[in-house]
Amino acid sequence: MDLNLFNNKNDEEKKILKDVLEDSIATEESLMRDYLITAERIHDDDELKERLENFAEGNAKRTKQLIDELNDIKE
Repeated sequence: MDLNLFNNKNDEEKKILKDVLEDSIATEESLMRDYLITAERIHDDDELKERLENFAEGNAKRTKQLIDELNDIKE
């Protein structure tokens, strides 16, 4: 998603967008931690452990994308 269209918006709209992105980043990071911690505790189900690790990897990718978008807004 290209948020450059927000560069011409007023400061209030940018602040709202930044807040949404920052909240989303926090949520993704929290989920990633939860998935990884849970995966580390699983010893008898390799398939479930792998799925949880894959979920965490997806959260990491989304977090990176959200951070990139946030940085685009700040520029």
